[in-house]
Amino acid sequence: MAATAISGDEVTGLVLAGGLGRRMGGVDKGLLAWQGRPLAQHALQRLAPQVGALAVSANRHLDTYAGFGVPVLTDTLPGSLGPLAGLLAGLRHARTRWLAVVPCDAPYFPVDLVARLAAGLGGAPIGYARAARTHPVFCLVDTALADTLDAALAGGERRVEHWLRASGGVAVDFDDEAAFANFNTPETLNDG
Repeated sequence: MAATAISGDEVTGLVLAGGLGRRMGGVDKGLLAWQGRPLAQHALQRLAPQVGALAVSANRHLDTYAGFGVPVLTDTLPGSLGPLAGLLAGLRHARTRWLAVVPCDAPYFPVDLVARLAAGLGGAPIGYARAARTHPVFCLVDTALADTLDAALAGGERRVEHWLRASGGVAVDFDDEAAFANFNTPETLNDG
C-alpha cells in the first residue's frame, strides 16, 4: 500500500473525555490532575502540533472544558453510547477532511501519531494504532464516514474496533506499546 501524505491542516484533533469513568469511581477522567494539570489538557497539548484544529468531546463539566480554549462537543445521541458517540460528534463538527482521535487518559501517545497513521492508510478511510495489541481509539478517520457511523450507532454498534474494521479501517503498526498506556484506575494514575 502506498503511503498517504496528509498535512496537519487537513486534520481536526479530538480528545475523547466524555466517558463515565467507571473504573475511576465515576469521576471525570479528563479533569483528573496529573503532573499538575488535567489529563485532557496534556492530550490537547500533545495533539496540537499534529493537527490544524482541536476539540474535546465531553458530557460533564462543560464550562471547565470550555476553559481549555477549544470547542467542547457533547454526544448528540441519547444515553451513554461510549467512544463511538464522541467520535460521531467529532466527525460532524470537523471542517477538515480528517479527524484524529485520542483518549484523554493516555498522555504518552506518539508525538508523530497523526503523521504515522496517515502514512499507514494506503488509501483506506481509517487508520488505527496497533503495537503489541490494537488501540482503536487512537485513530485517523475520514470525516465522510459520519453518516455511516450514525447508522451503525442507530443499529446498536458500540464496539470501536468492530466499526473501524467494518468501515474499511486498517491497523497501523507502532513499535512502542508503552506509548499507548492509559490511566484507567486511580492506581495507574498515581504510578504514572
